[in-house]
Amino acid sequence: MSGHSKWSTIKRQKGVTDAKRGAVFTRIGNQIAVAARSGTDPSMNAALAMAIEKAKTANMPLNNIERAIARVADKSAAQLQEVMYEGYGPGGVAILVECATDNLNRTYPEVRNAFNKHGGSIAEKGAVAFQFTLKGVIRVKGSGDELMLTALDVGADDVQEMEAESLIYSDPKDLAKVRDGLKSAGVELVEAELIYEPNATVEISDEATQGKVMRLMDALDDLEDVTNTYTNFEFKD
Repeated sequence: MSGHSKWSTIKRQKGVTDAKRGAVFTRIGNQIAVAARSGTDPSMNAALAMAIEKAKTANMPLNNIERAIARVADKSAAQLQEVMYEGYGPGGVAILVECATDNLNRTYPEVRNAFNKHGGSIAEKGAVAFQFTLKGVIRVKGSGDELMLTALDVGADDVQEMEAESLIYSDPKDLAKVRDGLKSAGVELVEAELIYEPNATVEISDEATQGKVMRLMDALDDLEDVTNTYTNFEFKD
């Protein structure tokens, strides 16, 4: 049961490297701070629990996690907000850019400039987002029929196997329930979150265009306020 585009095509999440570890911790900390606005108890706030799990997967120190949660009570701290920008890249690929920012006057020009510099263009709100569907996805260790049956039993919609791991998809509103059900069944979770999956993909076969697309995606990923990017391109050899 799959039929979904490849994970790396759908969602380009910032990886953790030694050179960028501090920046990655800052971005995850921003996600935690935003999620904590709905409650600082992860047992009562699924979004916060998932953000904390992501932080632990990235080996973020516990002190950093606690400070990020505490920011919600710090009235003097700049208040973060989540914002989504939409645009098109070379070859007509559709791109969504998720950000967590305390200064829209800084973030928007940075995102716009990245698009403009690398052959793309930022679009008006709603011009691109309709090409994607919001879904819950849980990345877990393992694969096979037993895992698939367990996932379906706890309310998952679909399972995609990826060698030693699997992606388990759910309705967005059921993500926390499916996540908790898998955990109770003894499944080893890697991360769980909401993603935007393209309704259809755009195939790019020209190597020059492929290079332009990747340079744009890298430029967006390098922006500190960007937390995730989603796109609909698929490279053809």
